[in-house]
Amino acid sequence: MPKKGVLIGIAGASGSGKTLVARTLHDSLGSEQVLNLQEDSYYQDLSHLPFEERTRFNFDHPDAFNHQLLFTQLSSLLNRQSIQQPVYDFTRHIRSVESRTIQPQPIIILEGILVLAVPEIRDLMNIRIYVDTPPDICFIRRLERDIQERGRSVESVIKQYQETVRPMFMQFIEPSKRYADIIIPHGGKNVIAIDIIQAKIEKLLSTK
Repeated sequence: MPKKGVLIGIAGASGSGKTLVARTLHDSLGSEQVLNLQEDSYYQDLSHLPFEERTRFNFDHPDAFNHQLLFTQLSSLLNRQSIQQPVYDFTRHIRSVESRTIQPQPIIILEGILVLAVPEIRDLMNIRIYVDTPPDICFIRRLERDIQERGRSVESVIKQYQETVRPMFMQFIEPSKRYADIIIPHGGKNVIAIDIIQAKIEKLLSTK
C-alpha cells in the first residue's frame, strides 16, 4: 500500500504572494516530489451565461468554485491516484473543453484565496499556511497580474476590487486566518518561515 501524500494549504488575499510561497517551497523541496495546485483551476464553468453577465460574476465568493470537485481530486491525489484537472480560461470566464492529466506526488501544495475557508478541504491538510500582506500591496499585484495575464482593463480591475474582491476578503478570506498553523507576514521572501515549513514537511514525510 503506497504511503499517503502530504497536503500543504496556502491561503491569503489575491496578490498576497501565495504563488511565490508555493513556488519557493517547490524549489526548496525538489520538483521531483512536489505538486503545485491552484484553487483557480476549479472555478465554476460559466459558459451557460452571456459574456457580459460573466464579467459581473462574483469570483471571490466560495460559490464561485467547485470545491466538491477539488475535494474529490485532492483525495485521489493524496491516495496516489492521477486526476483529470479542469483548465480554466480566465479571458472568457469559462472552463476549457480540455483537461490536464496530473500525476500524484508525495507532497501537494494547494494555494488559493479560500482554501482555508472550506472545512472539508481544510481537514485534508497536514499544514495550513496564511500569507498576510498589506491590502495596498495585494491590490497593486492583482492589478498588474490581471492586466498582463488575464486581459483585463484597469477600470475593470478597480471596479471588481471595490465591488467583490475587498468585501469577500473581509467576509471569508481574512477570517480563515484563524485556522492557519503558520502565518507568513512577508510572503515568499520570508526565508525563515520557508525554512521552518520545509523542516516540518520533511519530518511529516519521514513519519509516513
